[in-house]
Amino acid sequence: MSEDCLFCRIAGGEIPADVVAGNDHAVGFRDISPVAPTHVLVIPRAHHPNLAAVAEADPDTLVAMVRLARTIAEADGVGGDGYRLVANTGAAAHQTVFHAHLHVLGGRSMGWPPG
Repeated sequence: MSEDCLFCRIAGGEIPADVVAGNDHAVGFRDISPVAPTHVLVIPRAHHPNLAAVAEADPDTLVAMVRLARTIAEADGVGGDGYRLVANTGAAAHQTVFHAHLHVLGGRSMGWPPG
Protein backbone atom coordinates (compact mmCIF):
# COMPACT_ATOMS: atom_id res chain seq x y z
CA MET A 1 0.00 0.00 0.00
CA SER A 2 1.18 3.46 -0.84
CA GLU A 3 0.16 5.99 1.82
CA ASP A 4 -0.11 8.84 -0.69
CA CYS A 5 -2.21 6.83 -3.20
CA LEU A 6 -5.91 7.70 -3.25
CA PHE A 7 -6.96 4.26 -4.49
CA CYS A 8 -4.79 2.45 -1.90
CA ARG A 9 -6.55 4.46 0.77
CA ILE A 10 -9.98 3.60 -0.69
CA ALA A 11 -9.04 -0.11 -0.88
CA GLY A 12 -7.87 0.09 2.73
CA GLY A 13 -11.12 1.69 3.89
CA GLU A 14 -9.47 4.96 4.96
CA ILE A 15 -11.41 7.04 2.43
CA PRO A 16 -15.14 6.38 1.95
CA ALA A 17 -16.40 5.26 -1.43
CA ASP A 18 -19.62 3.79 -2.82
CA VAL A 19 -18.28 0.22 -2.82
CA VAL A 20 -20.48 -2.14 -4.84
CA ALA A 21 -18.44 -5.37 -4.78
CA GLY A 22 -15.17 -6.90 -3.75
CA ASN A 23 -13.13 -10.06 -3.50
CA ASP A 24 -9.81 -11.04 -1.95
CA HIS A 25 -7.84 -9.31 -4.73
CA ALA A 26 -9.94 -6.34 -5.83
CA VAL A 27 -12.66 -3.87 -4.94
CA GLY A 28 -15.22 -2.08 -7.11
CA PHE A 29 -16.71 1.32 -6.36
CA ARG A 30 -18.79 3.88 -8.26
CA ASP A 31 -16.89 6.63 -10.08
CA ILE A 32 -17.50 10.08 -8.60
CA SER A 33 -17.79 11.56 -12.12
CA PRO A 34 -19.68 8.91 -14.09
CA VAL A 35 -19.79 9.02 -17.89
CA ALA A 36 -22.38 6.23 -18.20
CA PRO A 37 -25.28 4.95 -16.08
CA THR A 38 -22.96 2.17 -14.91
CA HIS A 39 -19.50 3.55 -14.21
CA VAL A 40 -17.60 1.56 -11.63
CA LEU A 41 -13.87 1.43 -10.99
CA VAL A 42 -12.32 -1.94 -10.21
CA ILE A 43 -8.96 -1.67 -8.45
CA PRO A 44 -6.52 -4.21 -7.07
CA ARG A 45 -6.19 -4.14 -3.30
CA ALA A 46 -2.39 -4.07 -3.71
CA HIS A 47 -0.70 -1.09 -5.33
CA HIS A 48 0.33 -1.48 -8.97
CA PRO A 49 0.72 1.55 -11.26
CA ASN A 50 -1.21 0.05 -14.21
CA LEU A 51 -2.73 -3.18 -15.52
CA ALA A 52 0.45 -4.27 -17.28
CA ALA A 53 2.21 -4.15 -13.91
CA VAL A 54 -0.60 -6.22 -12.36
CA ALA A 55 -0.29 -8.82 -15.13
CA GLU A 56 3.46 -9.02 -14.63
CA ALA A 57 3.48 -9.14 -10.82
CA ASP A 58 0.25 -11.00 -10.03
CA PRO A 59 -1.77 -12.43 -12.94
CA ASP A 60 -4.30 -13.95 -10.52
CA THR A 61 -5.22 -10.43 -9.40
CA LEU A 62 -5.81 -9.36 -13.00
CA VAL A 63 -8.13 -12.32 -13.50
CA ALA A 64 -9.92 -11.47 -10.25
CA MET A 65 -10.38 -7.88 -11.42
CA VAL A 66 -11.98 -8.94 -14.71
CA ARG A 67 -14.23 -11.44 -12.93
CA LEU A 68 -15.29 -8.75 -10.46
CA ALA A 69 -16.03 -6.40 -13.37
CA ARG A 70 -18.31 -9.05 -14.90
CA THR A 71 -20.07 -9.55 -11.54
CA ILE A 72 -20.63 -5.79 -11.24
CA ALA A 73 -21.96 -5.51 -14.81
CA GLU A 74 -24.39 -8.36 -14.19
CA ALA A 75 -25.53 -6.87 -10.86
CA ASP A 76 -26.12 -3.50 -12.57
CA GLY A 77 -28.18 -5.18 -15.30
CA VAL A 78 -25.78 -4.46 -18.17
CA GLY A 79 -24.13 -7.86 -18.41
CA GLY A 80 -26.50 -9.12 -21.11
CA ASP A 81 -26.70 -5.97 -23.23
CA GLY A 82 -22.98 -5.34 -23.11
CA TYR A 83 -20.49 -3.29 -21.19
CA ARG A 84 -17.07 -1.87 -21.82
CA LEU A 85 -13.91 -2.31 -19.78
CA VAL A 86 -11.44 0.56 -20.14
CA ALA A 87 -7.92 0.67 -18.76
CA ASN A 88 -6.00 3.88 -19.34
CA THR A 89 -2.23 3.40 -19.08
CA GLY A 90 -0.07 6.48 -18.76
CA ALA A 91 -0.73 10.21 -18.78
CA ALA A 92 -1.09 10.36 -22.58
CA ALA A 93 -3.96 7.87 -22.30
CA HIS A 94 -5.59 10.05 -19.62
CA GLN A 95 -4.65 7.93 -16.62
CA THR A 96 -4.97 10.37 -13.73
CA VAL A 97 -4.61 8.03 -10.75
CA PHE A 98 -1.53 5.86 -11.07
CA HIS A 99 -2.99 2.84 -9.31
CA ALA A 100 -4.21 0.17 -11.74
CA HIS A 101 -7.92 0.30 -12.41
CA LEU A 102 -10.59 -0.81 -14.84
CA HIS A 103 -13.55 1.36 -15.72
CA VAL A 104 -16.72 -0.73 -16.06
CA LEU A 105 -19.03 1.25 -18.35
CA GLY A 106 -22.54 0.32 -19.42
CA GLY A 107 -26.15 1.31 -19.65
CA ARG A 108 -25.83 3.36 -22.83
CA SER A 109 -24.69 2.83 -26.40
CA MET A 110 -20.91 2.97 -26.76
CA GLY A 111 -19.41 4.54 -29.86
CA TRP A 112 -16.56 3.07 -31.87
CA PRO A 113 -13.79 3.88 -32.17
CA PRO A 114 -13.43 5.10 -28.60
CA GLY A 115 -11.44 8.20 -27.76
